[in-house]
Amino acid sequence: MGYTNSKLVVYKKLSPNHSGKRTHAIDRITPHCVVGQCTAEGLGSWFAKTSTQASSNYGIDKDGRVGLYVEEKNRSWCSSSNANDQRAVTIECASDTKEPYTMNSKVYATLVKLCVDICKRNGKKKLLWISNKSKALNYVPKSDEMILTVHRWFANKSCPGNWLYSRLGKLATEVTKQLGSSTASGLKASSLKDLSDADVIKKVGALFTADMKKSGILASVSLAQFILESGYGKSELAQKANNCFGMKKSLSGNTWSGSVWDGKSVYTKKTKEQNKDGSYTTITADFRKYPSVEDSIADHSAYLLGAKNGSKKRYAGLKGCKEYKKAAKIIKDGGYATSLTYVDKLCSIIEKWKLTQYDVKSGSSSKKSIDTLAKEVIAGKWGNGEERKQKLTAAGYDYNAVQKRVNEMLS
Repeated sequence: MGYTNSKLVVYKKLSPNHSGKRTHAIDRITPHCVVGQCTAEGLGSWFAKTSTQASSNYGIDKDGRVGLYVEEKNRSWCSSSNANDQRAVTIECASDTKEPYTMNSKVYATLVKLCVDICKRNGKKKLLWISNKSKALNYVPKSDEMILTVHRWFANKSCPGNWLYSRLGKLATEVTKQLGSSTASGLKASSLKDLSDADVIKKVGALFTADMKKSGILASVSLAQFILESGYGKSELAQKANNCFGMKKSLSGNTWSGSVWDGKSVYTKKTKEQNKDGSYTTITADFRKYPSVEDSIADHSAYLLGAKNGSKKRYAGLKGCKEYKKAAKIIKDGGYATSLTYVDKLCSIIEKWKLTQYDVKSGSSSKKSIDTLAKEVIAGKWGNGEERKQKLTAAGYDYNAVQKRVNEMLS
């Protein structure tokens, strides 16, 4: 994952007190109270001592200046919880020395700015505050969500102090407002920009498994198309329009049904198309624009299932096909791509990343109920975050249905 650090930093002194690279993507922010009106330099000197056995990613001093002590790519030692600090950006904030550990206006204003910056660089559109500890820690943030957590949940401490604790709802609202959060839900391709290729596949793999259950199109093939056509979700078209398959405004005369595209949102750009003789022609074309990657996947599958050439379906035999090489050939032969090596490229990608692991497997008909699974999730048997999503999906369960029930049980 390509982690970055905040440009709000005015002082940097890296601490030796950290655990190295994170094992979980950032989806939490944990603000702390220093219990003292510190300076950025003073806090840096304190964390620089190995005897301190503590650190934070950032610190905000009494004048609202930001210090960097542990880079965001690394896990700090701050919240008395390895699980939390592996996924949280931790921030120590200058405060009074006694409860309610009040923070001055400069500190709070900088905290808002820093949280906005952290969310933006990690592809988040919303900052959430859930005051119920159990519900918050079991909640799985959507791809565009960041959640606030507090030190007092993991240790017998007041941190971050009652002054800030009583304002966390306000903090979340202010940050989300500045992020200009959209009402559209789902994964945004912009959140994939700084991820490694392997991390992108892990993040989107379950989306293709879920689509296969609905469409009958092999997840491995659709995922390979996503990788090839969008450059792991990082192409201009994906980043600007969440269009991960090069879907143009007009396709096959639009003689197909089931499209989830709104029929009007487009992104115009130049593109190259290969001719039968191998040469290329550059054209300007209108491409479909989607609110999320999920919509792009759904529209792509609807096209493959419904597109016609005259009265016949272009990609007849694709639905239910269990062999990825055969499925790739059906797509190419139906006129989907102009590249002469399209099939070979898809198969090479599938084999390189072992994408057949995302295909729905025929398993036992004996399935646990949603309630049973939800109880197991709450008990910690299915892990957290992406791990939970991958495990449930791989086991053949509807992750969204299970997580919805978990949230209902904890509400």
